[in-house]
Amino acid sequence: MPDAPDASARPALGFIGLGLMGKPMARNLLRAGYPLTVHNRSRAPVRELEAEGAAEASSPREVASRSEVVLLSLPASPEVEDVALGRDGLREGLRPGSLVIDTTSGLPEASRRVAEALEAIPAAYLDAPVSGGDVGARDATLSIMVGGREADYERAS
Repeated sequence: MPDAPDASARPALGFIGLGLMGKPMARNLLRAGYPLTVHNRSRAPVRELEAEGAAEASSPREVASRSEVVLLSLPASPEVEDVALGRDGLREGLRPGSLVIDTTSGLPEASRRVAEALEAIPAAYLDAPVSGGDVGARDATLSIMVGGREADYERAS
């Protein structure tokens, strides 16, 4: 079995939302050798991924402060807006140049609000809902439909 890629050569990632889709997506990032900080409302999936090498964060703000790129996999737009813009949210911890990739299937107008708010940092935002279900998430075969600036897309690729 080949050695895992050098984690120091990979950007620090954060992942928020470790449900049916998010947990396997986060697990695949760990297996690919990315340093990963995770946060979720319920602690069980955090503990599970922590045992596999992820670091725990107590809030979205802490995830943002420890990550260059933050991925979201949340139930819907209200949760995205709360995690990104609410108290102890991403906006309070993101550094200039950070990238947020939102895999939630949400409302376009909510994505625009979050993107505009994060631009003030300045941080980038990609609206990137996924298709393929939990099997695709586990097998790393999801289709991703991305909206955002081309330069941010290129950076994420």
